[in-house]
Amino acid sequence: MQTNEPYYRRDLAYVFDQGYGFHAEACAPGILALLEPVRARHGAVLEIGCGSGLLTKRLVEAGHRVIATDASPAMLDLTRDAVGGAADVRTLVLPDDPIPAVDAIVGVGHALNYLSDAAAARRGLIALADALLPGGLLAVDLCDLEWGSVREGAMAQGRVGDDWAVITRFSQPAPDRFDRDLTTFVRGADGSYRREDEHHGNVLIDTSSVPELLRERGVTATIGGSFNDDQHPLPVGLRSIVGRR
Repeated sequence: MQTNEPYYRRDLAYVFDQGYGFHAEACAPGILALLEPVRARHGAVLEIGCGSGLLTKRLVEAGHRVIATDASPAMLDLTRDAVGGAADVRTLVLPDDPIPAVDAIVGVGHALNYLSDAAAARRGLIALADALLPGGLLAVDLCDLEWGSVREGAMAQGRVGDDWAVITRFSQPAPDRFDRDLTTFVRGADGSYRREDEHHGNVLIDTSSVPELLRERGVTATIGGSFNDDQHPLPVGLRSIVGRR
């Protein structure tokens, strides 16, 4: 069911927090290693698509000054619960909201793929690059066109937790689109389960074009299969974008 409400409303945000923390945990060692020079100089780190604060918490624990952002109010509430006042938690809707100038920008929730189309994703990348201070680091993940091609015809999936369940159905309306219909069931205080439905449309990007786009904004970037961490490769079709101004 398509609505005008933000992605990741209350119940799906809860399910994500409870059952899908593995991606942030896998990416954290590589991200933290890349950020070590920023931490050493007490630089500011902007996190895009912070979700429920899983990576945010690791950044704060490592001693970083963090601005954690997301477009989902429910996710931001969970982030505040996770880190309290240890991070500046705020709404940021790409590609048009103002981005503060910072020493590093990180994100492991392929936030740019949630934008309306490839042009909007490119505008988002440009906005991120322009917000980097001299010597700044960009480290984000991005779904490539390969994300869709290797998952063509994917079957529906279901997962169950102690007090939640989620069913995910996949579709590919175009080679550069990968959509998901997510149905959650979360147990309420009275023991009954409530149902919510969300439709998530993701645009896929030809990531081979990203280095040139960023180079035009003064950022030298490489595309990889991990955040410089061979022990924690990204899923097939998900690319790391690591750049420096």
